[in-house]
Amino acid sequence: MPGILAAREWPAWPEFVSPKDVPTSAADEATFQATKAAVIQEYGEKALTESWIQTCAELEKVTAEIVDKDRDMISILKMEDIVAGRVSDETRARMKETGCFVVQNVIDPATTNQLFADLDRFTEVNKGRYRSWPEDNPSIFTLFNTPTQNAARTHPNQLQLMKWINNLWHWSESSTDVSAEPLLYADAVRKRPAGSPFLGLGPHIDGGSLCRWADPVYKKAYHPVFAGNPEEVDVYDLDARKNVKFDLFPGRAHTSVFRSFQGWTALTRTAPREGTILLYPNVKTVIAYVLLRPFFQPPEDPSKVMDASQWKFDPNPDQAFFPGTKTWESQRLSALSHPHLRLKECLVAVPELQPGDTVWWHTDVCHAVDAEHIGKDYASVVYIAAVPTTTANKEYTQQQYLQMAAGLPPKDGGEMGVDESKLEGWTGFSENSELVKRLMGF
Repeated sequence: MPGILAAREWPAWPEFVSPKDVPTSAADEATFQATKAAVIQEYGEKALTESWIQTCAELEKVTAEIVDKDRDMISILKMEDIVAGRVSDETRARMKETGCFVVQNVIDPATTNQLFADLDRFTEVNKGRYRSWPEDNPSIFTLFNTPTQNAARTHPNQLQLMKWINNLWHWSESSTDVSAEPLLYADAVRKRPAGSPFLGLGPHIDGGSLCRWADPVYKKAYHPVFAGNPEEVDVYDLDARKNVKFDLFPGRAHTSVFRSFQGWTALTRTAPREGTILLYPNVKTVIAYVLLRPFFQPPEDPSKVMDASQWKFDPNPDQAFFPGTKTWESQRLSALSHPHLRLKECLVAVPELQPGDTVWWHTDVCHAVDAEHIGKDYASVVYIAAVPTTTANKEYTQQQYLQMAAGLPPKDGGEMGVDESKLEGWTGFSENSELVKRLMGF
């Protein structure tokens, strides 16, 4: 079965094939050069090349399976099975390999329909008093504290699910500051109109961009990838990431917290070609490839591009081109800059979601938002992530609580947010004040 994007025209997402496609300042250019030089000095050409060859070989198997199975790669679970402990070890292992899955009926449809109606009314009555984007056809609203968002975040099933998801990761018993108990991270909300094209979120990976190479703690989390043993990287080691500076470089796309899995909670039906999310169902091999890509130059002969052995190691730090990497944005990918990923065939749409269903993807998973919405109704989701308890996460959510309790936007949304206490229908945390306070680290 061909990938859904292979069956139609590839969206006009940007390509990142040369430095001119990723403009940088002189200061940023120096940072890129120093970052590349540091990795090469620490690991050397031999180890990096061994990892490159191994990773590209593994990608041949990964991509073949995805092309064959398409969206069947994405596991579909039911909330009642999670509650009853009926998810098999085999299913869990498969979910961890692909790094993405759907959980159905997390919030019952009747409740969810009311939540969307409440959001629709809130956004309409306050239109023009908050920010949204894209400007020409708004669909993402930088609201963080609406009654709908707070109700969806604190729903008992949602909290139980987030804890279960956090437990897909592991940490040592000595890490007494870490637990699977979820913290609430306030993000925005989407209400995408039918018929609205959207090219703003092509293939990308969140959780920082250049900081994956530049932050010493983050780089160490991927040590086997750089050291010649990519198959040994553990992308579920929470100890390795709990102290990462995800916002090492300022940028609106970066979060201050560690999210074990990002997520959408559907307020309405969404489906392939109807404003859904597209996922690349593999974690370990894809992120290894992205990390290694800046150290190799493609062959001049286009017919040899898919032969990893024809790519040349580039030891020159002055040629520090990190394809799709801008310090202030998430890590971007494209079909031409990352050819071995076969993005046009392997970026697949999640199965149809009904109101109250959720979809989740690992922090290292490549994803994109469907460029088209040919449906007849709104495609609306609340952005709700699984955030484990760590010292750094708790420090952020405590600050977040103090800001939001006063109606102000959280730190990560401050640039785009407004004082929501001035909006009609704002209730803040009054419905669940003690629960919200606890879930934000107090």
